[in-house]
Amino acid sequence: MNVHPQAADSAVTDADVGRAFAEGLEWALEEAYRRWGGLIHTVALRSTGSSHDADDVAQAVFVSAWRGRHRYSPEHSPLPAWLLGIARRRIADHWETRTREQRRLDAAGRASETEPATEESVERVADRVLIADELARLDQPQRQIMELAFYDDLTHQQIAERLSLPLGTVKSHIRRSLLKLRSRLEVDGVAV
Repeated sequence: MNVHPQAADSAVTDADVGRAFAEGLEWALEEAYRRWGGLIHTVALRSTGSSHDADDVAQAVFVSAWRGRHRYSPEHSPLPAWLLGIARRRIADHWETRTREQRRLDAAGRASETEPATEESVERVADRVLIADELARLDQPQRQIMELAFYDDLTHQQIAERLSLPLGTVKSHIRRSLLKLRSRLEVDGVAV
């Protein structure tokens, strides 16, 4: 089935969409989003409690699914079940990121409470907050890649596997992100 379903037949089944999705036909991505985007968003909303976060998770699910479509097998599971599996992983990633951000803020707060307020300690805390802020300014997937590399201490290969990205793409994102961070931080006078 290489034709848009409306051009061929208006009675396209979920299985037809799944097979076309696995084949990489772009109309199938649109149709999958139309059919199951609401379901994915609802699951994400119930898990995150935030419409904004649910939007981000739902988008990440469909991006991940499309990039990893070569791993989808319509014979093994229906497409909505596969998408829900991806959604569970993206929701877990969302909460890991939130937890990591909270730990960074807590660590910055503890460092400022436990260390005597010397000019040097104040600068270190400010540098940590500034770096966290600069990471937050990166677009996805660069931000997620950098967080996995530095906060979770994952290798390039582990990041590529977790995000279903080619290894070369991960390395390129890290290199470009480091260059952006370095130029921004040098302008702000942070020691890099």
